[in-house]
Amino acid sequence: MQYPVVLLPGIIAPAAIRYGPLVERLSDVDMILRDLAVYKDDAPPSDFSIATELVALDRATNDLGLTRFHLYGHSGGGAVALAYAASRGDRLQSLAVDEPASDMTAEGNAVYGWPEFDAAMVLAPAAAMVEFMRLQVADDVVLPATPAGNPPPWMAKRPAAIRAFVGALRAHQPDPAAYSDFASPVYFSRGSRSHPRWAAMQTRLAGLFPNFTGEVFEGLHHLNTSHQAEPDRVAATLRAFWQRAETGE
Repeated sequence: MQYPVVLLPGIIAPAAIRYGPLVERLSDVDMILRDLAVYKDDAPPSDFSIATELVALDRATNDLGLTRFHLYGHSGGGAVALAYAASRGDRLQSLAVDEPASDMTAEGNAVYGWPEFDAAMVLAPAAAMVEFMRLQVADDVVLPATPAGNPPPWMAKRPAAIRAFVGALRAHQPDPAAYSDFASPVYFSRGSRSHPRWAAMQTRLAGLFPNFTGEVFEGLHHLNTSHQAEPDRVAATLRAFWQRAETGE
């Protein structure tokens, strides 16, 4: 492959944990793991926005001397990836997203269920995290048990970062025409057992991006997503997608 791949994780697990199995299967690809900028310091800045993430990604890729690259993002990282394509699409050879946290369209925000997230965010941290996870999956999905023992140190930053990131998502409003103007290939994946907002998002984005491919992973959901549960399949799919993006076939 001519161009490297930048991977952005969701709002919970760091990139190295989120993408470990996938990176192992793509050892021949130049993979660049980037944690979200909301975690740069001990607490999110008071003026944190999606633009903060876009500027940080610009800075990181510029420091590496990259002019064009493939971008892959899950959940929060997927939303950042969409925003990056809308504002800096000329730098992307391709865009791949797995259940982006939001597409930041007016239509999406209208049906997202933001009041439920508002109610979750005012709970005590442990309860808020459980409710936040419940809002990612179909109603009858049983949430995974909380791991035994003390949480890893990086979890301490998560409650404040989630609140800041959700607020930033709701405030960011890319022009839908910018999605339509993005000519490079787009790949969208979701699990069949995730919250229905992602099925609606797939349909919405398929009508905006001119070169769009969607894939549904049966039985999977936002808390057990494709690159975790089926890394071999996802690695093969992404490798073929990136190669097609470079050759134009």
